Amino acid sequence: MIAVFRHELSSHFTNLTAYVFGAFLLLFGGIYTMVLNLNNMSVNFEYVLGNMSFIFLVTVPILTMRVLAEERRQKTDQLLYSLPLSMTEVVLGKYAAMLVMLLIPTAILSVYPLILCSFGPIHLPTCFGALVGFFLLGAALISIGLFVSSVTESQAVAAGLCFVVMLINYYINALSGYVATTAFSSYAAFAVLILILALIIRLMTRSSSAAVLVGGILEGLLLAAYLLKSTLFEDLFPTMMEELSLFERFYTFVEGVFDLTAVVYFISVIALFLFLSVQSMERRRWSE
Repeated sequence: MIAVFRHELSSHFTNLTAYVFGAFLLLFGGIYTMVLNLNNMSVNFEYVLGNMSFIFLVTVPILTMRVLAEERRQKTDQLLYSLPLSMTEVVLGKYAAMLVMLLIPTAILSVYPLILCSFGPIHLPTCFGALVGFFLLGAALISIGLFVSSVTESQAVAAGLCFVVMLINYYINALSGYVATTAFSSYAAFAVLILILALIIRLMTRSSSAAVLVGGILEGLLLAAYLLKSTLFEDLFPTMMEELSLFERFYTFVEGVFDLTAVVYFISVIALFLFLSVQSMERRRWSE
């Protein structure tokens, strides 16, 4: 794992990826600090982080698009499979390297509140709590980008898919307001999601029987729950959409609340997509 981590970190700093990623974060951090804190004389540095969180929509696809997709395109992933390492160690090594690249600009941003203290009173616990949330948000989005990169050979496709997924997550709270709140609408939405899950299982395992079995069981349980107590489904899907938003979870830190449930949610998302990345690598390893 350490060898993969060192190689990946070195490769990021021998091309423009690390510098572009860090430059974008620091550029927008400086712009928003100047506008919100200096020009408007605001003491809330956490608002800078809240306003610049959208930059992850651009920087994360740039950072993650080549991590595994380029390996597959150039067939260098065969070298990874031949190493005396598990795919878990390979994925964790690559992910850890990207976390370091996120940590560096985040650490530089953490100096900003200390500088602003010379201009007036700054509530540092809120600022640094928001920085923790900012780092966790970036870490969760990077794990999603890593998984997307593991399922395609094209950097452009990986970047495009990653951008679309994160864009949907960014606006999912607003989109939930356009979703019908009736019980049947929620039931239909969950039924479609189960079909999508079955399709993902089929792609990941190449087993139609496993996909049909899991999909059939879940569809049956969903139908039984709807028939027994349909009132449970009223407004359920829009509410779940709001809860799934990574960005909305981050905004609780910006509002001055160190939300432990949000921390657990971020860590859960990271663990889930790292697991899916490992499974994607394992599937390709044994299919060749």
